[in-house]
Amino acid sequence: MHIEPGLVEGGKIWLSYATAAGAGGYTLKLAYDAARERGFVSLGLRAVAATALVFSFFELLPHYPVGVSEVHLILGSTLFLILGAAPAALGLAAGLLIQGLFFAPFDLPQYGMNVTTLLVPLFALGALARKVIAPETPYVELRYTQALALSTAYQAGIVAWVAFWALYGQGFGAENLTAVASFGGAYLLVIAIEPLADLLVLAGAKALHGLRGRGIVERRLYEAA
Repeated sequence: MHIEPGLVEGGKIWLSYATAAGAGGYTLKLAYDAARERGFVSLGLRAVAATALVFSFFELLPHYPVGVSEVHLILGSTLFLILGAAPAALGLAAGLLIQGLFFAPFDLPQYGMNVTTLLVPLFALGALARKVIAPETPYVELRYTQALALSTAYQAGIVAWVAFWALYGQGFGAENLTAVASFGGAYLLVIAIEPLADLLVLAGAKALHGLRGRGIVERRLYEAA
């Protein structure tokens, strides 16, 4: 997830610091709650796993620039379902930062925008999951329609935030609107692919009964709420 350099400049970029601080604060709250529930070791293991996966997604999976940003297969809903909200959020923030520090330093000025764009839709995904997944349903039993709803919500949130940053930074000119529309249209492919990835990963987790009760995966993966 890479907002194009220069999209938001000068006196406007302060807003990204504010939104990133808010997202970071909520991530710490989720992490505190997760640590209280299952311990710091479980949280740490899952956060490290999420960070490694996010970094791999950014570096190894296909990605290409379209309009005002890049299209990535981020698999945010997959991380949420397998590892939990707090580890997924920590992994997204850390994986993005590691990539910027060591491989894409030109992205660091946009870190606040990028991390906001990744995290806030994840929080919305968590709220949606509580509504569309019955408390007695473990994640390994999800239906395609439920996986599609979660993935669509996450990707739509990303598109909405990218559009916000683009319009905030560059205004409502025809060229900018076309670039935003191009980016949003390209993400339809991600929305089509990610629910299938979710179901494949969940099917694999369902077959690996030995993971039940282990601190390396989200408790809800195998158990009712």
